Amino acid sequence: QVRLVESGGESVQAGGSLRLSCTISGIRVDNACMGWFRQAPGKEREGIASIDTDGLITYADSVKGRFTISQDNANNTLYLQMNSLKPEDTAMYYCAADPDPYILATLDFSYWGQGTQVTVSS
Repeated sequence: QVRLVESGGESVQAGGSLRLSCTISGIRVDNACMGWFRQAPGKEREGIASIDTDGLITYADSVKGRFTISQDNANNTLYLQMNSLKPEDTAMYYCAADPDPYILATLDFSYWGQGTQVTVSS
């Protein structure tokens, strides 16, 4: 059984930083495509960062230069370091995993966490 659990979301002031964690069981992060997504109220879910099975990292333009995705293979954990946070970064953040090396073409990940809330105030 695959399980993903996010943590680290909280309320911060604009300009602040947060690090989100996603602990994973049932699938190895170094043998899967991993991604971070977010969804704000009334908006569609947005893919913001991903690592494919070859370690190639991609970012959405909205977070490029501010957010960093990384993974700890030994602890089977995915991270999202978020710096220079803006009020528009306010959303529920989700991590996702899929063993399909081509899943990034569709972003239709098989496994999802329950989400962690990030709120950025101005």
